[in-house]
Amino acid sequence: MSRSPSPQLPDQSGRTWLITGATNGIGRELALALARAGGSLIAPARDEQRAQRLAADVRRAGGAVETPRLDLADLASVRRFAEGLTAGVDVMVNNAGLITPRRRETADGFEMLLGVNFLGPFALTNLVTHRVRERIVITGSDAHRSARVDAADPHFRHRRWNPASAYAQSKLCVMLWARALQERLDRPAEGARGSSGAPDVMLAHPGWAHTNIHNVTGSAVLDRLIGAVTAPFGQSSAAGALPLVEAAIGDHPPLTYIGPDGLMHWRGRPAVQQPSRLARDDRAARAVWDLGVRETGTGL
Repeated sequence: MSRSPSPQLPDQSGRTWLITGATNGIGRELALALARAGGSLIAPARDEQRAQRLAADVRRAGGAVETPRLDLADLASVRRFAEGLTAGVDVMVNNAGLITPRRRETADGFEMLLGVNFLGPFALTNLVTHRVRERIVITGSDAHRSARVDAADPHFRHRRWNPASAYAQSKLCVMLWARALQERLDRPAEGARGSSGAPDVMLAHPGWAHTNIHNVTGSAVLDRLIGAVTAPFGQSSAAGALPLVEAAIGDHPPLTYIGPDGLMHWRGRPAVQQPSRLARDDRAARAVWDLGVRETGTGL
């Protein structure tokens, strides 16, 4: 598979982005694009060695970078990071995510995929939104189209767990959370405003981008086989970052959902797409917001 052109950003001098999940995959591509454009990066990370490698690459590309510790699977870590964040942020990109081959739990007892893909970012965003000036980009997935949220058992404590169902549920939660977040940011009385007004919430998905998130079987051989079989239908991390770039800087109304325009939306150029009907349901969005508040103790 040939490598796609690197994503490009207009001049970002004097601007600061906060990008989670920036140490690899599409987050790394976005971080390097920001560096090439002269911007400053806050790239919170759990893995110190990966963070150091990213920081070196960003500096070589001409950008400034900070890599404070953040573990989205631990709400105490989320709170510590938020308390230590004093800089204003122009664009926040909630990009970190994972999928696991077996059911695991976070430090707070959440099912791991729901915890890292939704509840951790939910808490983080609530705690730092007052520092964000322009946009909050949330990385969704078309996996949300096959999902449902089991409000009675969101953590799969009683129903059967499998990676596909757990991942899809977490991504439907993400799509609905974005909708509920925008609704709250549109309310002046809520007080959730930065120095230049409330940011807009945008959604993007990378299609089938070849990143570490697909290495989920527990078998390196099988992961490589899946990668080889899907290579003709997917795209590189660089191409997968393009919808996030468009969501971050494109001229679109709030809650625009951007993804690849090709077959099954697995690859292609960034284009505006329609989320599922359920993902556009305001009542469902409020229910997911209530779930996030109940589990994390944070809100707006």
